[in-house]
Amino acid sequence: MERTLIGDVKAKIGETVKVQGWLQKLRDQKSMQFLILRDRTGLVQAAFWKKGDLELAEKISTLGTESALTVTGKVVENASVKLGGLEIQLETITVENNAEAPLPFEPFSSEALPALDFRQDWRYMDLRRTQNLLLFQAQTTLEMAMREYWTQNGFIEIHSPKIMGSPSESGAELFELTYFDRKAYLAQSPQFYKQMAMAAGFERVFEVGPVFRADPSFTSRHMTEFTGLDMEMSWIDSHEDVMSFLENWLAYAFQRVKDEHGEQIQEQFGKEMAVPSVPFPRVTMDEALNILAEVGYELPAEKKGDLDPGGERAVARYVKEKYDHDFVFLIDWPISVRPFYHMRHPDNPELTRSFDLIAGGLEITTGAQREHRYDVLRSQALEAGLSLEMTQYYLDFFRYGCPPHGGFGMGLSRLLMVMLGIENIRETVFLFRGPNRLNP
Repeated sequence: MERTLIGDVKAKIGETVKVQGWLQKLRDQKSMQFLILRDRTGLVQAAFWKKGDLELAEKISTLGTESALTVTGKVVENASVKLGGLEIQLETITVENNAEAPLPFEPFSSEALPALDFRQDWRYMDLRRTQNLLLFQAQTTLEMAMREYWTQNGFIEIHSPKIMGSPSESGAELFELTYFDRKAYLAQSPQFYKQMAMAAGFERVFEVGPVFRADPSFTSRHMTEFTGLDMEMSWIDSHEDVMSFLENWLAYAFQRVKDEHGEQIQEQFGKEMAVPSVPFPRVTMDEALNILAEVGYELPAEKKGDLDPGGERAVARYVKEKYDHDFVFLIDWPISVRPFYHMRHPDNPELTRSFDLIAGGLEITTGAQREHRYDVLRSQALEAGLSLEMTQYYLDFFRYGCPPHGGFGMGLSRLLMVMLGIENIRETVFLFRGPNRLNP
């Protein structure tokens, strides 16, 4: 007999079905046993009359919550059953794996969940919760929509190396490893390789892949390994072309998630799935600093030319009040806080053609037009104090014809935080990696 998913049981009334899933709850009464079974598509009740088979009734009584079961039985209508007004009259049961008791914690208990760090120790159990299943279903739809929009607009996918012979950004936040008889590094970004694809004439590329940052941060928004969403596009006039593409790409992907999962997101996360309107507001960094002064927010001294998380939230609140928008581009950053390869404004060389995207008060994207002229790029690398020996392979990309180009990088998990209203990034990733966590 083929398996019937629980979500399809309602179409099988009067038929005998085989259902496979987890025992979410067992109500063992005097004459009847009721089993609430769960699979990825929903819940169903199976009922068994004890007098029909005392041996089977005893077997059911020994089942632990969250045991993996295969059940067969006839589907019947029963108006008193809250789960869809039907139930399975249980005929056979196979215990594929009986769960030990007690569980590390009850994922479906009405009581408060244990601390997040403890749940991370038992992440597979935590992932059984309906909210987490929905999160990764929404993530799947989100990624598919993003790829769809990219490919519809002439992009091709690349997979760049994650083991590098030299740093991909700067000397900071690097994981160093031994590579045979020399040093190597885990990639902080596919940035240089995306630009190599521009020099290769691919014109439009994207990548979805792992990013590694040796950042000893313990905040609710940092990880040492995350999934990056990166793209690069050629023949642009300025960073405005990149921002325009980005906002339309996000609006498209958000709409797909809302269409597919909006009602469930409202039910499970208590958040109405909102699709951002296009265009997003643009605020220059000079304007952002004036906004902070206006609202009385003082940046730390070490953040000169930059914003700290509190400053990002303050600007986001201002934009929400003024423009009723949850997204805002912070544009035209000073060269002091941007990488050497960002293009500078021709009319103000102290500023770069770059941007950050703030969503819901959280920075989720950094992007820019890149410098594509070899002599200028070489000069900017030297000005930044970089060794040409370490960066020459990168500089060589621009020696034999490279078009004007730009792009961005975004963390998938931060985007999910914004989309679903989740406060801690550890809740948005399948398995979290941070300074103190390498298991499971």
